[in-house]
Amino acid sequence: MSPSTTTRWQTLYRRFLALVVRPTAPPIWLGVLVAAGFIAAELVLVEQLKRVAPENAFGAVFLLGVLVVSAGWGFGLAVATSLASAAVYVYIHSEGADSFVPAVLVFLSLALLANVLAGQARLRALEAEQRRLEADLSAELARSTLRAEDLNAALDAAGCRLADVLDLPFAVLDPSDVPGDDGRAAITLRDGGEVVGRLMVPANLPAAARQRVERMVPSLEALMAATRDRQEITAALTALVKQQAALRAVATLVARGAEPSEVYPVAVSELARGLGVEHVTLVGYDDGVGVVLATRDSPDRATMIVGEQFPLAGDNLSAQVVRTGEPARIDDYSTAKGAIADRMRGLNVCSGVGAPVIVDGKVRGGLMVGSIVAEPLPPETEHQVGDFADLLATAISNAENRAALKASRARIVAAADEARRGFERDLHDGAQQRIVSLGLQLRALETSAQGSTREGIDRAVTDLMEVHEHLQEISRGIHPAILSRGGLGPAIKTLARRSAVPVVLDAGMDRRLPESIEVAAYYVVAEALTNTAKYAQASEIQLHASCDDHELRMTISDDGVGGAVADAGGSGLIGLKDRVEAVSGRMEIASPAGAGTTLTVTIPLGG
Repeated sequence: MSPSTTTRWQTLYRRFLALVVRPTAPPIWLGVLVAAGFIAAELVLVEQLKRVAPENAFGAVFLLGVLVVSAGWGFGLAVATSLASAAVYVYIHSEGADSFVPAVLVFLSLALLANVLAGQARLRALEAEQRRLEADLSAELARSTLRAEDLNAALDAAGCRLADVLDLPFAVLDPSDVPGDDGRAAITLRDGGEVVGRLMVPANLPAAARQRVERMVPSLEALMAATRDRQEITAALTALVKQQAALRAVATLVARGAEPSEVYPVAVSELARGLGVEHVTLVGYDDGVGVVLATRDSPDRATMIVGEQFPLAGDNLSAQVVRTGEPARIDDYSTAKGAIADRMRGLNVCSGVGAPVIVDGKVRGGLMVGSIVAEPLPPETEHQVGDFADLLATAISNAENRAALKASRARIVAAADEARRGFERDLHDGAQQRIVSLGLQLRALETSAQGSTREGIDRAVTDLMEVHEHLQEISRGIHPAILSRGGLGPAIKTLARRSAVPVVLDAGMDRRLPESIEVAAYYVVAEALTNTAKYAQASEIQLHASCDDHELRMTISDDGVGGAVADAGGSGLIGLKDRVEAVSGRMEIASPAGAGTTLTVTIPLGG
């Protein structure tokens, strides 16, 4: 059987069932017409059948109309139909009036039996159809409610649908424990022993309608319990998503190497947003004093101020965190003691949770959250605050390690520069001066000597002068005199003139810079020009240098073969990168194969 044929039969069946199980009988006039039609048809049929058999053989034909009318209409019309059918039966039989009373008794008995059986069948079928509708309604409400985005609107729609199917003036599903009144009866919906809501229906319902409502109660209880569970799951998932997003925002800052002063305000704001609390404070601990490093309160409330200080005494979150090095909580600030507790009460904070910020095993601060609601914060709050505190500890540790590394690198570079200057002074003031003095002495001897002796002295003086010039070159390489005397601009011009590869120079350096910056920039240029001459196979170098009140910028590019790598062994570029970073600068290298090499150096003048 095809699906369309099956659907058609199902439709016909539903229509027939709706006709049979209708709660009231069809109109009486229709019953009269049906009874008259059956009696007339029966009479015609019997008259035709009498031609082939005795008429007594067809008396049962007159029972057909009685049975149909008895099954479809009330007992009164069934009695009238029975009397009329009995009269027609007697009319066409030969016994006459003697058979009327027995016929009436038989017809009435069958009419009564048919009417009772049909009524019972109608009631059972009607009840079965009602239960089917109620089951369909339960499934429909479960689907629509549990899939809805707005649960309150879904419950309102479910109440309207319930009233429509059960033929009620109204029905309201309320998840709260609301009482009834004179016009509304409140049916309590429970999940075990816990009240999950109320069903509000008209107070004076008929017994049948009340029975149908009560049959729906178990399904509605399951629906309300599932709705409550879904609300809890949705709320938990929403909170988790917010918390993870807040953690991710702070973790991204930490991973990028942001300074703690940049991380602090973001951390307290994201924590407040993620937990939905009104107050968050980050406190730094120093010699028994708490200092507010960052704070976040609701815009319409009084707030703490960055830089506020409080003694770490009394019974409060900061004191507990310092003392134990563990997360702590206060569920009622009215019992807390100390200056910080007084300040919290002034901000209407009722409860709070704090977690330590631990760096290198030492409690360096505390991250505190507070709620203005007179209820304890959830038990998982310590763990959530601790995650943010760990990120702050990482940010502090990273910043301190970077600062220590930068200071160490700067000390190493400064020591190397000072050693170079010492070597230059030693060469200039020691060996070079002695060579010059010895040359003068030899020249004096040369004037009094003759012949081969004079020639020997002349050659010795010449050799000494060559040694002197060589030492001068070494001295300039160790610490260029031009850099000390004229500054970075003239020193760069000197390097450009000495370069083996032609240099197009654009250097707008009209003032002296801090010595450490000038030395770093000088060696970057010197090493870049040397590397280009040795490895780049370039025909030209472009060198641009400029500075303003904030930073020095240099770009050195060539048209060579490219392919330079900063961390390649022996390249010298990694050493330059370290030197630039030692003065808080930044050096970037772009060297695609076959497209030349470009060094970009930026050094802040405050570094």
